[in-house]
Amino acid sequence: MSYTVLARRYRSNTFDEVVGQEAIAKTLKNAIATDRVAHAYLFSGTRGVGKTTMARILAKALNCLNFDKPTPTPCCQCESCLAISEGEDIDVLEIDGASNTGVEHIRQLRQNAIYRPARARFKVYIIDEVHMLSVSAFNALLKTLEEPPEHVKFILATTEPNKVLPTILSRCQRFDFRNIRPDDIAGQLKKILAGEGLTAEEVLIRRIARLAHGSMRDALSLLDQLLSMSDGKLTLDMLADLLGTPRSQQIIDLVEAIAKGNLADALQQIDQTLAEGLALDQLAQSLQDHFRDLLVLRNCGADTELIDLEDKNIREKLVEQSHQFDEAVLVYNITVMEELRRSIKSSGAGRALLEAAIVRLAASERFSDTQSLLEQLQSGPNAAAAATGGSKTAFPETGGRGRSYSPGPTDRKVSAPAGQQPPQNNPQATAKQALVLPGQLSLEYLRNNWPKILEKFYLPAKQHLAVCLKPSAPIGWQDGNLTIGFKDNQTGMLNFLQDHSEHIEQIETTLTEILGQPIKLNLGNLSEDDCLPTANKKEKPTQPPGAKPSQKEINQAMSDARVKQVQEILGGKVCQISRTNPTATES
Repeated sequence: MSYTVLARRYRSNTFDEVVGQEAIAKTLKNAIATDRVAHAYLFSGTRGVGKTTMARILAKALNCLNFDKPTPTPCCQCESCLAISEGEDIDVLEIDGASNTGVEHIRQLRQNAIYRPARARFKVYIIDEVHMLSVSAFNALLKTLEEPPEHVKFILATTEPNKVLPTILSRCQRFDFRNIRPDDIAGQLKKILAGEGLTAEEVLIRRIARLAHGSMRDALSLLDQLLSMSDGKLTLDMLADLLGTPRSQQIIDLVEAIAKGNLADALQQIDQTLAEGLALDQLAQSLQDHFRDLLVLRNCGADTELIDLEDKNIREKLVEQSHQFDEAVLVYNITVMEELRRSIKSSGAGRALLEAAIVRLAASERFSDTQSLLEQLQSGPNAAAAATGGSKTAFPETGGRGRSYSPGPTDRKVSAPAGQQPPQNNPQATAKQALVLPGQLSLEYLRNNWPKILEKFYLPAKQHLAVCLKPSAPIGWQDGNLTIGFKDNQTGMLNFLQDHSEHIEQIETTLTEILGQPIKLNLGNLSEDDCLPTANKKEKPTQPPGAKPSQKEINQAMSDARVKQVQEILGGKVCQISRTNPTATES
């Protein structure tokens, strides 16, 4: 007898056996019990979540021969139930929408629908992947779907409900099948392993449940592959060999080298991992998942359930490792790995891209803020050399927009000459390098230097504040109370700050550091009479003498009293007007 895969052998037979879709099962059971079964249903959801299984259970509930009417608990033993389970019942027709896309197939369905079922109560049409039908086929189905014969039921299933015509959707009761939770998948896997008389590591079951991404069928297919490799006990190493994924310790060692900035060790770890036959994109995916786990552990604590780590030793290592990075660096690392995964698929130099990305992460401590370097260059060559660790060039981030990556305003490590403190450790000192503060602040000074002040907000932790302040300008200053105004078309930023007092407090704290005295911030509107910062003013361009005059200049010339007097004396008319002196273009 041929082998039956687990996904078919352990398919649910009743509503009570359905895993992960209890709400839908309960709704259909109540509809049958109260005689409220609709004539058409649409089951939507990703692959392997139970759409076809639920359709077959509903068909069995409608046609079970051991009951006089539809029942929410089919017997699963009668001839009709057994045939439906095998997909061979003559009254329950399963149609593949991908193979029967044409209008002629739907016309044949309509012609056969008028005939009563051979032995059951209802003739049930299960159309899988219904979104593959052509527009003509959909239109041919409309009338029959809306008013089918009383002995016909339609169950449509699709993974892409957005491709189904709205006219079809409106004629069906729609049920959206959600992804099955990892806990539910793990519980079902344990039951199946017990039924097969096998044992497996708990961490392996959790890993399979997570790799299934909500699909019970994918989980059972993966388990089937492991059973083919096993001699009785399933282990996590078997899964790593099957999928070609790196072992946890390999990733931990590689990330440890990245955390310490040890480029040689990191590249050696990559070589050893790839030498075992691991795919480049698999390594990038594993690193991305690892950085995600570190980010969760750092923010949610060692006992969080948001990561699946049953091995206590591995969890302790990850907790310790999570404190070697700050949140901004971990977010950056995850982004780099995502870009790497996409690039590897379309590049013939995948290994070079991988090694470059690892070097980029391991050398992140050497990255400097371009703005800080420019400010230090203005202060002298010694300060600039200190910011780059004595080197002549910074280590730029590729793909940036005018700024190099910095792990954070206080996390950047720089080397300075003996006895000299790095300027980054003193926010006020850094501000004064770019701003020459007067003995007493004035509104005029704040207006003229507002763009330079805002540049101080362009740091990883404060960029959202810079965005809020960009359309603003100082309009009032008195005894440490600074009033800034927003243009009429930027009232959204004004309202946002008024609704978020914590952002105002952060702005006040930063301005206090920059300007060297306590600042209290007030918000207002920027009227036409308020002066914008000098740096934001655009001088009106001048026109050369031979440029064509504007219409306003022509009108002014024609209405000039001297021109009119000349016309009266000579009796002529003006044929041409030209500019003799450069003047500002009138708006």
